[in-house]
Amino acid sequence: LKPRASKLCDPETGSFSRNLSPSGHPPNAVCATMVRVWSALAFAIGATALAAPEEVKSTNIKFHEGLSREDKWRSVGHKGITLWMTGLSGSGKSTISVALEHALVTRQPRPYFVYRLDGDNLRFGLNRDLGFSPADRKENVRRVSEVSRLFAEAGAIVIAGLISPYAADRHYAREVHQNASLPFLEVFVDAPLATVESRDPKGLYKKAREGKIKGFTGIDAPYERPENPEVHIRTDQLSVSQSVNKILEKLDEVGIHLQQEFRKVTEAEMGGETCTNQ
Repeated sequence: LKPRASKLCDPETGSFSRNLSPSGHPPNAVCATMVRVWSALAFAIGATALAAPEEVKSTNIKFHEGLSREDKWRSVGHKGITLWMTGLSGSGKSTISVALEHALVTRQPRPYFVYRLDGDNLRFGLNRDLGFSPADRKENVRRVSEVSRLFAEAGAIVIAGLISPYAADRHYAREVHQNASLPFLEVFVDAPLATVESRDPKGLYKKAREGKIKGFTGIDAPYERPENPEVHIRTDQLSVSQSVNKILEKLDEVGIHLQQEFRKVTEAEMGGETCTNQ
């Protein structure tokens, strides 16, 4: 997916401009902030990966305070928040996440600080020791929840895309943010099983039907649908741009940015992409 345009806020008009910025690179202030965030997270992510799921084993430790959350948020110009993108494989989570990332970062006068945590990508590094058993899925969600919290604390708009099939695990992710007084939005990227099977971008449904993959979500492992997601996107009915706009409308409603409103993208800007392009 290569969206051709997206959107950020025009600081003078208070709305999202359709004019592209001369460069897709963030200004120095945002770059500097991202460097600081990565420095701080380099150790924290490693520690998150090794910590026990429900307890802190170390007793001779102390939490060290630094810059306040408000100072961090002022430095990037907006609040941090986590968008938890959940849905079946092939539902469009990655497609919409990438399009949303472009919409917030690359095509506007002032880019937002965004970090995308893709479930597959994380299994090449942070979660490379995890499989797809219920216990491993739980640990996968726990780690990503904690990393998302760290980024949101630093002022990032976190786009976390995981199947996360169990309601209890998604509730844990929400609680991690609520306990830290951080905003959290569950985004249900929804499409019927028949639709995602017909897309089957990685050929996994075919293998699951043939018995070559066991415990595959939606086939012989459950997916517990969100009951009250903040955003519900039917990708069999909406285009990529419509899906992105629906999320941006919710961000406007939550109010993570300062005195601005998100400008909606157009079909042309998204290149006419549909969620079938996985």
